[in-house]
Amino acid sequence: MADKVDLNVGMRENPSYCDKAFPVSMHTITKNDIFPKGRGFHDIHWHDEIQFTYVSKGSLKVQVEGKEYRLEEGEAIFINGGLIHVTTDMSEDGEYVGFMFPEKILGFFAGSRMEQNYVLPYLNNYVLPALLIRKGTEEDEHILSRLTELKEVLGNVGGAAFEYEVSVKLVDIWLQIIKNIEGSVRKVSVSYIRRQERMKKMMQFIIDHYMDAITLNEIAEVANVSVEECRRCFRDTIKETPVHFLLSYRVIMGMELLRNTDLAVTDIAFRVGFNDTSHFIQTFKKKTGMTPKDYRNNIF
Repeated sequence: MADKVDLNVGMRENPSYCDKAFPVSMHTITKNDIFPKGRGFHDIHWHDEIQFTYVSKGSLKVQVEGKEYRLEEGEAIFINGGLIHVTTDMSEDGEYVGFMFPEKILGFFAGSRMEQNYVLPYLNNYVLPALLIRKGTEEDEHILSRLTELKEVLGNVGGAAFEYEVSVKLVDIWLQIIKNIEGSVRKVSVSYIRRQERMKKMMQFIIDHYMDAITLNEIAEVANVSVEECRRCFRDTIKETPVHFLLSYRVIMGMELLRNTDLAVTDIAFRVGFNDTSHFIQTFKKKTGMTPKDYRNNIF
């Protein structure tokens, strides 16, 4: 393996679509892998695109803006663009599929009546943040059936009118969602949006400086808030303290180096911001359930 890997990974995900003229992606994620390469299990992030997460095997827990959702096999969740989210837990046999695409797919064309009346009013300002789609009702079963079909179609790229088939299924799903929620959503507060922006600034600062000995004061200053408000934002949004998030991210970067380099555990510990190898091993095991050495051995 190489001894170098790019660790400049931001919190904001910018999807790399295979076809820029058809910006729809599908990723398959397990505890130890993601295909194609992208943001996987335990990797907290946000993106401008809309996302559907569909559980194809096992079960998992997803956290969106600090609220936790448990999904069983065959269930799904809709996540609006711009929301901070992460898969916090997954069964050993767990597997989920993430579908991601920009809102313009649903509006047909910019400025259309569909976009103005049935897309932007629900997606702008997080009016519709996250929505569980469970088995049991005819409406939700319809959506789940379409997501299953979408997985099949996107897994076999190149069929006749492939792009049309995918687009029609996505619009059909969206039509069912807005029918289900009509009259039951309300605009979120300005304070909620402000907290979102503060969190993104502070989290991005941690990502940019996770190798350094950063302090709570420095994190808070990025968003022009007090240390106490900084702690409150993290607690309310991701259920972690800023320090715990910093340590968790260092472990994620350690996992990246263990997967992609031959560097010794001691070297990795210092490269991701730990001053002591024992502390790195202890923190790594607490987060992953195994030592760095065992993690590397399990991969290969």
